[in-house]
Amino acid sequence: MSIKPPSRQRGLSLIELIIFMVVMGIAAAVLLQVMNLASKNSADPVRRKQALLLAEALLEEVELARFTYCDPTDPQAATATVTTVGPTGCSDAAHVELINQEVVPGAVGRPYDNVSDYASALGVAQQSFNDASGNIADINGVAIDTVHLAGYKATVTLNVVPAVSPLGPTGFTITSDGTAANMNVLRITVQVTYGGGSANETVTLDGYRTRYAPRSVP
Repeated sequence: MSIKPPSRQRGLSLIELIIFMVVMGIAAAVLLQVMNLASKNSADPVRRKQALLLAEALLEEVELARFTYCDPTDPQAATATVTTVGPTGCSDAAHVELINQEVVPGAVGRPYDNVSDYASALGVAQQSFNDASGNIADINGVAIDTVHLAGYKATVTLNVVPAVSPLGPTGFTITSDGTAANMNVLRITVQVTYGGGSANETVTLDGYRTRYAPRSVP
């Protein structure tokens, strides 16, 4: 009976090791480039969460504003039922609440005292939340963390929600259209943009405000 000696184990040669390292290096470089490209083109979860929190806070600010026919500083704001001047309207034309920030004695800045003060025209995005330098500011006009929130921009858009038929139950119906007298239902759109260049990402929230308490004043 013949016994074969065990075969000698053979490892990698220097040339094979060098080829292996080169191939793995190229593969790793390609993988890193793909991961870097995917990271650049995807939304940063943390920044998106920050943008969502900002949009929610700004939308809530607008929704909490009053929706009166006259500026709340008007002496007849509590009794006015129309956007005109007279016994059932405002004391003077300067206090009539339209889509714009009226300039009257005693009027307050942000947070504005009326939903309609947050825009100067229907359907036009306004930067009503920015300070003089273009940064998002809090209700006191102080820029919000310009280091961590650099590049964040916010706009608000007001649109009338027209009622094809009166809204609400019988006896408590609401009509709504683009006229000042019937501007009773508004859609509020807040959009926060973040990122830079072609990689901009946006968060958009919609809310609604009805004139359910037109005589609600301070």
